[in-house]
Amino acid sequence: MEKINQKLSCFVFGNVCMIVPLFMAGLLLLFSSTPVCAAVTVISDEETELYLQNLSEPIFNAAAIPFNRHKVFILENNSLNAFVSDGNNLFIHSETLLKINTDDELRGILAHEVGHIQGGHLLRHKLKMQEMKNITLASMAAAMALGMASGRGDVAIATALGAQSSLLNQSFVYQIQEERNADESAVSLLNKTGHSPQGLLNFMKKIQLQNKLQGIQETPYYRTHPMSAERLAFLRQAVQNSVFTPQKQKSETLKRIQAKLYAFIKSPQQTYLKYPTSDTSISALYARTIATFKSLQFKKALSSVDLLIKKEPKNPYFHELKGQILFESGNIEGALQQFKLASNILPSSALFKMNEAQALLELSPSPKELRSIITKLRQALASKPNTIGWLLLAKAHHLSHNEAEAKYASAYYNLQTGDLKLAEKQAQEAKQLSKKSQLNLKIDDLLQTIKIMQKSF
Repeated sequence: MEKINQKLSCFVFGNVCMIVPLFMAGLLLLFSSTPVCAAVTVISDEETELYLQNLSEPIFNAAAIPFNRHKVFILENNSLNAFVSDGNNLFIHSETLLKINTDDELRGILAHEVGHIQGGHLLRHKLKMQEMKNITLASMAAAMALGMASGRGDVAIATALGAQSSLLNQSFVYQIQEERNADESAVSLLNKTGHSPQGLLNFMKKIQLQNKLQGIQETPYYRTHPMSAERLAFLRQAVQNSVFTPQKQKSETLKRIQAKLYAFIKSPQQTYLKYPTSDTSISALYARTIATFKSLQFKKALSSVDLLIKKEPKNPYFHELKGQILFESGNIEGALQQFKLASNILPSSALFKMNEAQALLELSPSPKELRSIITKLRQALASKPNTIGWLLLAKAHHLSHNEAEAKYASAYYNLQTGDLKLAEKQAQEAKQLSKKSQLNLKIDDLLQTIKIMQKSF
């Protein structure tokens, strides 16, 4: 599992994860003309991503929307939320994954978000926000004129506030209707994929309860997905009308995903309390192994992960974890062996290929091995855009004495992490060094992307 710090901005360019979450923005961006940039941590984990793919892909297919697993992002955030943005990108907070009780709850959330995409809500939301912004500016101008004519500033302020209040109410009603439309789409999509909408109803009730407990401080999900009694009544009726049996038990896959996420995100002490030694399940042992690893008790962690591998020798994620432990403890050759085992079991994993490349780069690779590493990293980046992959590729090219390619990869890495100034500098340096027309074209595209990004800030 990797955590990658990135910035959310206003666009998606190719594989660059720089996205403004339109539905998260809600009313807070209603009168703002300044792009919002925020540092976020994107969690990259093969096991969790495949779990999300298995649940998401049938829903996207049912909606006749092309599915790309690399457009589903896990954000480390301790609030319950999920949202979509331009380019059919879907974001899920880590806390949402930790708090769901069944796969069907997540299916319901995913179906609702796909409903927003299917309904074209993103484009309509943009148009509505622009319309309301224009009305607001006109109202403020009228209020100022009224204040100047009457000589009373309080009249102007009251008029402007009244106009904004009316617009906020309109926006809330507009959002409620869009949420209801997304609910209807979600129910239809769940029916097409053979699942009860009970999971979606359960999650909505969970959000509503949490919101009541928090009082005036609304949860992000409630704020960006306003609920109403009518929406809940609709979902209850949909559950009654459904011919599919609601899921009541948590799947083994979900148990392991939650144990893994919890252990990597929370402190070891929290993990040991949640997963005590009295719990002999594989998911609990999984969590404790990660907690022990995070506590830098490498020998004990290796003994623990070996127990997992003994139980399931063909589980690639257990070999990946052992590789991580060995790598961090300085046993690079042992780590490489485990990463190769994981890749052999799951050859489609781009992340496993990157693990292999990272270990190889630490072992003073020969020119032949460097060529193999570069090929492997390019293949991995083609199938899974990944910030760390660009950093590794830059190192591999540097060791190969190909500074033009190294600078280009470094520039791409810094673009993804939000350092546009350094990205531009490195791209310009790459262009000066490059003697290949194909690389020059890629550098020109990158510089154009950087230029557009800079204008958005």
